[in-house]
Amino acid sequence: MKIIAGPCQHETLAKSLEIAEHCQQVCDKYGIEYYFKASYDKANRTSVNGERGLGLHDTVGDFLRIKETMDVKIVTDIHNVEDVHYIHDIVEVLQIPAFLSRQTDLIQRACRTDCIVNIKKGQFMAPWDIEGILSKTEKAKEVWITERGTSFGYGRLVNDFAGMQYLLDRLGDKFVYDVTHSVQLPGERGSSSGGNREYVPGLCRAGSALGVSSFFIEVHSDPDNAPSDGPNMLKLDDFDQVVENIMDYNYAKHRDNN
Repeated sequence: MKIIAGPCQHETLAKSLEIAEHCQQVCDKYGIEYYFKASYDKANRTSVNGERGLGLHDTVGDFLRIKETMDVKIVTDIHNVEDVHYIHDIVEVLQIPAFLSRQTDLIQRACRTDCIVNIKKGQFMAPWDIEGILSKTEKAKEVWITERGTSFGYGRLVNDFAGMQYLLDRLGDKFVYDVTHSVQLPGERGSSSGGNREYVPGLCRAGSALGVSSFFIEVHSDPDNAPSDGPNMLKLDDFDQVVENIMDYNYAKHRDNN
């Protein structure tokens, strides 16, 4: 079992260390493999006024300091081919954002590194459309596909558990359930994204009961004042309880015990 958890964007070294250390402690407590996630550039904001992050150069420096402080694996998302060269030696996982999940050059360049490649399935894609994505990943060390909700009209996402079962059957533990982005309300009022973080614990339990063993959960110590994705991010103080629930509802564990 693995959990990818961290803030939407890297804000400061102190903030990311606070989140990474807490999440690592919780995952160690339950025997779960942990990956810290943070973005150096949120290049797909709804508005030009949205905060994008510290940028590649400053974030790379802080990622190195985080690794000097603690033994942690890092996930970060990439938006253009050129950035892959600068970041792939620093992180363990290169993430392809959902809106770029069909960008052939970006996917293939990421797959030519020694990193795991985590591809967010576009909100506009059917579960079986991942076959097209996977056809571009032949040279990859390892590929994960992440479900982050499916578009349902304007400004709404739904969680298709039948589709998730299809992906689980196809991918096993290479399937990741991004619970926090699945409760997002994209482009709420046309300017920024809203969300329903109160739905995250229940969806984590449901995913675990379905058989999901890999989860993506954005967390923040003060999500209401986070620069992006605050309404759908889990409060850091609630992370332990949510992970405990995931373990309690773990389908594979209960199946093997019965």
